[in-house]
Order: sequence, then structure tokens, then C-alpha cells
Amino acid sequence: MTLKVTDGEEGEWAVLRVSGELDLVTSPALRQRVHDAVAEGRHHIVLDLADVFFCDSSGVGVLIATRRLIRSCQGSLRLILPARGAVDGSHVNRVLGALGVRRLFDVYPDLAAAVEDETGEESSPLSA
Repeated sequence: MTLKVTDGEEGEWAVLRVSGELDLVTSPALRQRVHDAVAEGRHHIVLDLADVFFCDSSGVGVLIATRRLIRSCQGSLRLILPARGAVDGSHVNRVLGALGVRRLFDVYPDLAAAVEDETGEESSPLSA
């Protein structure tokens, strides 16, 4: 399976909808899309990972690198990781939790919740 990334916008938020597998082979494509968005001046990014059904350590590495890049730009990164998604539950959510890094991210159940506060101020993300 491949990775598919589609671009969108919600107010000041660049929204990258990601689906498929986020692994050693496909994660560089997501990294590049994030870098492209930042190069275009988009420093408030939502990564919709609801349809990612596999994520390995390379994918987690891209998420952590994205967090670091966005923070260096004084931007905001929000992840969409629903409790149930990508067929039988959010694989990414489980992987981040198992690795103990989920707490590093502002996690929301859907796009509406993620972009609710358009000022970039932190609203109420799901607990880590």
C-alpha cells in the first residue's frame, strides 16, 4: 500500500490529510509535504491521520521532526487521531501511546475540533 497526502485549508490552518501506510518507504513523502507547507509560510498545520492504518518508527520520527520544525517557526501542530478510525481503531494513536510520545502532541478527534480555535492558541486537546 502507498501513502496518500492531500492538501486543504481551514482558516489559517494548512490541513494535510494522510491515508495509507506511514513507514520507511513512504514517510519521506509526508516529510516533504510538511516542509513544502512551511516553505510556503504555513506555520499552523493539522495532520489528519485518521486514515493511516500502519505507522512504524520512521513514521513516528517524521511526526516528531514535524513537531520540532513547527515549534522552531513558533507555529502550531495538531494531529487528528480519532479513538476509532482507520478500520478498527487509530493505529497511529496506539503506536504513539505505546512509545510514550503521544503526550508531545496536541491530539483532536476530528477536523472541526482541531481548527475550532483559529488563533493558534491551544484549546482542549484530548488528554495524553
